[in-house]
Amino acid sequence: MAISQELLDILVCPLCKAKVHLKSDQTGLKCEKCHRVYPIKDDIPVMLVDEASVEA
Repeated sequence: MAISQELLDILVCPLCKAKVHLKSDQTGLKCEKCHRVYPIKDDIPVMLVDEASVEA
C-alpha cells in the first residue's frame, strides 16, 4: 500500500516546514529545502528529525 496523495499534500518537514516529496524508490520522503529524508516503515512515514538522514 502506497502513501496516499492526500497525505503527501499535507505533510511537511518537521524541522523547516517545507514540502516533502516521495523519493523515486519510495523508501522515504525528502524535504525540498533541507534535503532530509524521512524513512517510510511499514507504509508509515516516520516524520522524526532524529530518524531522518540528509541527502545532497
